[in-house]
Amino acid sequence: MKTFIKGTLLAGMLLASVSVFAAQVSVGIRIGPPPAPRVVRVLPPRPAPEFVWVEGYWYAVGRGYRWHDGYWTRPPYEGAHWVAPHHDGQQFFAGYWEGDRGRVEHDHKWDKDHDRDFREKPVREDDHERDRDDRH
Repeated sequence: MKTFIKGTLLAGMLLASVSVFAAQVSVGIRIGPPPAPRVVRVLPPRPAPEFVWVEGYWYAVGRGYRWHDGYWTRPPYEGAHWVAPHHDGQQFFAGYWEGDRGRVEHDHKWDKDHDRDFREKPVREDDHERDRDDRH
């Protein structure tokens, strides 16, 4: 009888340990809302009629935010409008383009000719370094 009780106890412990190891574990990092947007007092001139202004915005990077200056750009297709990144109090949502042809995620990689975005001054490597250091 003692052997039966020991065996039952051992089997119960093994089943309990297997269910603990099979349990899903999820770890997430939550960051609060971004700081207030920076203010642009004067817009640079529009380079051509098809360009639209995208306001500067904060975007999530790791445990903080990085500022992206506003810029003139061509939408991915005619009629698309920019939906700015936002934080709903719980979660951050990245910006994207929306219109009658559907949603286009914000990704500069689709500008293979590098002629979609317009900046008054050329982007230098140290500008990227400044952006990298401008976390909040």
